[in-house]
Amino acid sequence: MSRPTSSSSDVIDFVVHNGNGVKGLVDTGLETVPEPYIQPLEERLDPTKFQPENSIPIIDVSNWDDPKVEDSICDAASKWGFFQIVNHGVPLEVLENLKNAAHSFFQLPSEERQKYLKENSPSEVVCLCTSFSPQAEKVLEWKDFLRLSWVSEDQASAFWPPRCMYSSCTSAQDLYPINLDSW
Repeated sequence: MSRPTSSSSDVIDFVVHNGNGVKGLVDTGLETVPEPYIQPLEERLDPTKFQPENSIPIIDVSNWDDPKVEDSICDAASKWGFFQIVNHGVPLEVLENLKNAAHSFFQLPSEERQKYLKENSPSEVVCLCTSFSPQAEKVLEWKDFLRLSWVSEDQASAFWPPRCMYSSCTSAQDLYPINLDSW
């Protein structure tokens, strides 16, 4: 895999159009962040406005029926844009297996990962992406992500990358012991 030149169009071709992603870019031995990933100064986080005494909101979801849970999620999402949930009922072993499956997938050769790019994927239940909308973004996001949607066990078995099938979960009910249909 050859390293793209420093021009923005070459980087976008390499990462997005050729499907190498940020992982492929890093694997070339890249030593500096390419221009398409650098935020303009006026859009960067101002460290003088950061309040270190505040922490990322941690939301206890052990009682989904408590109205405070919904209020906390809405508040955290609007003020922070993200939050951590605890007491969700997903066993630590399942979370570790998911994390290991993701690491395993991204260690695959580029050619193998490219089979799951949106335009190559055998199904909508699996999609490898870089950024959310690279054609529309002013600045690309420094990430690759694999979206795996659970429709049914049959579809997951048929279309998910084999390295992403984890043994500790046999069904969506194992992952989500709460009733998501009521949301």
